[in-house]
Formats: sequence, C-alpha cells, structure tokens
Amino acid sequence: MPGKLVQRVWESNPAIYAPARHKRACRYQAFLPEMLAGLNVHLPLEIAGLAAEAEAEVRGLNAVAAPALAPLARLLLRTESIASSRVEGLRMGVRDLARAEARIEMGGKRSGTAVEIIANIEAMQVAIDAASNASCFGEEQLLAIHQRLMEHDPRPKIAGRIRTGQNWIGGNNYTPCGADFVPPPAEEVPRLLADLYATLNDDLLPAVVQAALVHAQFETIHPFDDGNGRTGRALIHVILRRRGVALNYVPPISVVLASSRERYITGLTGFRGDDVAQWIEHFSAAVAHSAVLASRYLQHVDALMTRWREQLSSAASPRADATAWAIINALPAHPMLTGATAAAATGRSRGPVYLAIAELEAAGVLIPVSTSRGRQTWEAAGLLPLLEAFEEGRLVDV
Repeated sequence: MPGKLVQRVWESNPAIYAPARHKRACRYQAFLPEMLAGLNVHLPLEIAGLAAEAEAEVRGLNAVAAPALAPLARLLLRTESIASSRVEGLRMGVRDLARAEARIEMGGKRSGTAVEIIANIEAMQVAIDAASNASCFGEEQLLAIHQRLMEHDPRPKIAGRIRTGQNWIGGNNYTPCGADFVPPPAEEVPRLLADLYATLNDDLLPAVVQAALVHAQFETIHPFDDGNGRTGRALIHVILRRRGVALNYVPPISVVLASSRERYITGLTGFRGDDVAQWIEHFSAAVAHSAVLASRYLQHVDALMTRWREQLSSAASPRADATAWAIINALPAHPMLTGATAAAATGRSRGPVYLAIAELEAAGVLIPVSTSRGRQTWEAAGLLPLLEAFEEGRLVDV
C-alpha cells in the first residue's frame, strides 16, 4: 500500500515509572497510508482468479443455508469469533470456554479470558447485524462493534472511542520510539476512516478483494487503543454480508489466519509496502480454504445430528412435535446446555424442556456435566471434539 513515513517527536516525561532512557524525548516515524479511494488495484490474472474462486466457495457454502439451520450459522459465527481471539493470544480450551459460557448464563463467576472471548462473539453478531440493517456503514456501526467487544475491558473508557493519541505495535510500553510499527498520528485517523467507510460501502471491487483491502487498511490505521485486530476481522464479514456473498453462514476465515499467524502478520506488513497483490493472494486463499473447511464441518455436524435423532428415536420414539427434537435442532449452537438456554432456544416452557432433557440424557445425546442444584448443565455428546478439531483447522470422524 503506498504511503509515507512522517517524523514525530515523543515528548519527555520524567514523572513516569520507567527506565531513564524511556523518560527522555525521542524521534519516531509513523506510517501514513494513501487513501483507498485513489488506489489502483492491478492484479495478476492468477490472483484475480483466486479471489473469484474464494468468493464462489463462500457463495457455495451459503447456498445450502435454510432457516432451520440457524443454529449451524451461530456455530460458525462462534468458531470465527473464537479463532479471531486466538490470533490476539486469547486462548481457552473449547471445553473450558463452553463451561464458562454455561456458567455465565446461570449468573456464575466470570473469568477474564472467557469474558473477552464471549465479548468477541457478541461483537461479531453486532457486526453482522450492522451489515444487514444499516443502509450505509459508518462510524456509528464501527463504534457499536468496538463497544461490545471492549465493554468488559479493565479500561472501559476506551470502548467505542476512536483514539486521540499515538499508539504503536512492538517495542516498549512507554514510547513509540523503536516500535515495530507506528500507525498514523491521531489527527489523521478521521479522514482515513472516512475513506475506509466509502470503500466499504461501494461495490466497485470484487467482494473478496474489497474485504482484503479494507481489513488491511483498517489494521494499518489502528484507530482504537486496543481491539483493532478483532474489530478489523469483523469488518471482513460486514463486507461479505453487505455484498450478498455470505448472507447466512460466516466463513471462519480467522481459523485459517490463526493457523498461520506469522504469515498473516507478514502479509499485513507487506501490504504497507509494495506487496498489496501478495496480501490479496494470501487473504483470498484463506477465504477459500475457510469456506471449504466450513462446508466439510457442517457435513460432520449434520451427520452427528442424524446420529442423535436415531439415538432418541430408538430410546424414546417421541412425537414429531416433541420438545426433544427441537432441542436437538438447537444443540449445534449450544455445546453446553442449561435448562434456561434450552427453553430460550426452543421457545418451549421449562416443564417440557426438562422432561425432554431427561429423555435426551437417557438416549445418550446429552451428558450431564454438573448436577448441582439450580446449576444443571449438559454436554452435547460428540460436539465438543468436533469443535476442537474445527477450531484447529482439522476435522475428525463422528
């Protein structure tokens, strides 16, 4: 991405608790990218073809969607959000996170990492809703995503607020001098974001190319004090939804990006130089791979649901409209289930829900995890191993 380095002076601050060398004034260079509106994208034929192939794969993934498959859509959204958190070093075992989600639903203790990851899931949903409902995506929608993402951060004042000072990546915690990358000065951020919104809202470029450019430019601008990576990856799905490419299912692109994190970072770094085409190639390959991976994963989940139905039919043979069937349909979205979650997901009352849960437990579809009074939790048999494999970019047999 064309741009220039601008020299700035970091003022001395003898009052801070830091090594003496970091208290002194120093010079640093911030990167100021050109605006996307003036960028001429000339892609080699093979890269343009890869971007088109990636778009076709995502459209193919979404072609099988139906209202009854909404829990599967939430499962993919959840997987994408967790992987996006993992790129930022927020790691938590699939089983531990599922238990934490159930515990939080019941008003139990919140762990810091679980809260951050769950906030990212919610922020992704806000992003998808904003993409679907806003006629024009702009600052209001961007701040809403960031607000949901960072609302439980120890620094709540940064949530939903564009930075007003200089930030940086790498180096030390005290000054941007010697940092690996210094984003544009704060006074340049508003005009760069305005240009970003304009590009995000148009349809002049192929959708995957547009998503690649907007994501990389957003990470270059780094408009927030924290949470830029997760917010920027949410914008990928805003574009794919707005362009009609991913109307139902989110391709778990972050699963692929997280599996080759260093290459991802190298691609973003190259974007800030002369490797815009190479970045688009890497991004397009990740999109295509994620869509293929998701399609295979949904097939595995569908096979698992078929097995659950067979187990229930053999054990209880409930009526066609029984609550147990409705719970099975909802299970992909809730690998750990509570009575309250099952009632909310199915729209059924508590009494029939708990009777159905007992039937499903007897059939081996649900496994009791916690039986403490008022905090009963069940695990969907076989689903968590699938989730673990999928979030690592691999699949196992069901």
